[in-house]
Order: sequence, then structure tokens, then C-alpha cells
Amino acid sequence: MKKFNDYKLINPMSYNEYRQLTDDLLAKGKTTGTNHSEDMIHYTKMNVTRMSRIDKHISLIPELKSKIEAINQPQTWVVITEAWCGDAAQIVPLFDKMARLNENIKLILVLRDENIELIDDYLTNGGRSIPKIIVFDNSGSERFNWGPRPADAQKLVVEMKEQKIPLWDAATKLHGWYAKDKTLSTQKELFDHFSKVNEPVN
Repeated sequence: MKKFNDYKLINPMSYNEYRQLTDDLLAKGKTTGTNHSEDMIHYTKMNVTRMSRIDKHISLIPELKSKIEAINQPQTWVVITEAWCGDAAQIVPLFDKMARLNENIKLILVLRDENIELIDDYLTNGGRSIPKIIVFDNSGSERFNWGPRPADAQKLVVEMKEQKIPLWDAATKLHGWYAKDKTLSTQKELFDHFSKVNEPVN
């Protein structure tokens, strides 16, 4: 298994830098990646609204908050994302909220299409699905990875694909699920992952 230092991350950034990059690109009629179609710009604008709402209203469940606060050795969290990705907009703000709880955590965001070597080591059913978070410990070893969406949302996506629901209708239904869930499913799954690797790190 590769370690953190085995990857040459292209254009790593903080969450605030990611948000600023997205705003700057939108001001130029662009988004991240190479597809700057009207649809992609529309998705990105909607995602800015989603991220701003989640930034403002997100609340961590007590058990996850305590688990993150207890981390006592440096960790690096690498998040693979893109500004046009709806799932990323619903989930990445949570990673930032969590990382801010503990100065031992360094949160790094990278764009999927600029970091093919990285995403190709973390495929989902053979696809480059995002977002993905990879948690590395102080030695650079991977503790765990998670993504691109919580299990119930993934089940919903699979069912809609099987039913051949039109893309826009499927996206509307998925984001409705996220709105009702309020990141709770993601938080619970992440808590389980951190618990299984026996945090805090010794």
C-alpha cells in the first residue's frame, strides 16, 4: 500500500482556497476541470449555494466531535473533489468542519482530474467517483478511506440507475435525500471508521 509521500499531489489547497478557486472560476464563466458547458456551470453555482448552506448550518454529532478532538498525533486528510460534483458539495464542508476541531489535522483538497494517479488508487466499482477522503497517520500510512457517499445514498443511486430514472430527476431526488439527512449518515459512518482504527493515534 502506498504512503502519503508516495503521491505527488497537484495543486493541493485548503478548503477556503478551494471555495475561493470555485468563485474565481465562476466569475470567468468556468468551473474546475475542462468541461465548462452551461450545465457544468449551473451545477457549480448550485454547489456553491449548497456548500454555503452547509457551512452555516452543519452540526457535528457529539460522539464524532469527541472522537476527532481526541486525536493526539498529526494526521493528514486528503480529499479528492471537483467543484461541479453535487455529492462533493454535500460532503466536503463536513470534512472542513471536522478538521477545524483539532490542530493535529491537516486537511488537503485536490482536484480529481488533476490527480489521476491518486484517484485511480481509490476507485469505486471501477469508477472515479468523488468525493473521497483518505486519512493518513503521522508515518504517512493510510488509516482508512471513505467515499463517495454514505451507504443509503449509494443504495438510492444504484436503484435509480437500475430504474433508468432521468439524470436531472435522479439528481433532484438525491439532493432531497441529502437535505433531509443533514450529513448525519456521513458523520455516523466516519465515526465508525475512526473507532475501528482505535483513535486516538498512539
